Amino acid sequence: MFGDTVVNIDPREVSSLVLAYIGDAVYELAVREYLVNQGITNVNKLHREAVQHVRASTQAKVFLALDGHLNKTEEAVARRGRNAKPGHAPRGDSIIEYRHSTGFESLVGYLYLKRDWSRLEEILNLAREVIKQEIGAGC
Repeated sequence: MFGDTVVNIDPREVSSLVLAYIGDAVYELAVREYLVNQGITNVNKLHREAVQHVRASTQAKVFLALDGHLNKTEEAVARRGRNAKPGHAPRGDSIIEYRHSTGFESLVGYLYLKRDWSRLEEILNLAREVIKQEIGAGC
C-alpha cells in the first residue's frame, strides 16, 4: 500500500483538516469494502448505500455516539477536528453536522496515520453499529 512508504509523519503534528482529508478517504474505502462484503454487486446500489454511510449527517451521529468510547488523546483529536475552520460552507447539511463529521473524519485519519489498525477497526465497527440503528430507524 502507498502508506507503507511514509515513515516520518507524526499524526499529532498534522493539521485537523489534513487528518479529516485522510480520514474521509479511509472511511469511504472502508464503507465500500464493507458493502461489497455484504454481497451488494450492483454499482448503483453500492453508491446509494455508500452515500447513506458517508454523508455528514450520518457521520455526525457517529461522532456523537463516540462520546465515552474515546481516550483523552482521541477526544482531543476529534474535538480539534470538530472545531477546525474549513473555509467553505457545507452543501446541504447544517454547519453543526458538518463540524461533527469533520471531527469523526479527523479521528479516522489520525488512527490511520498512527497505524493503530485495531483501534481504527473498533471505531469503524462502532460506526457500522450506529448506522445500522439509523437505517433501521429510517435514516
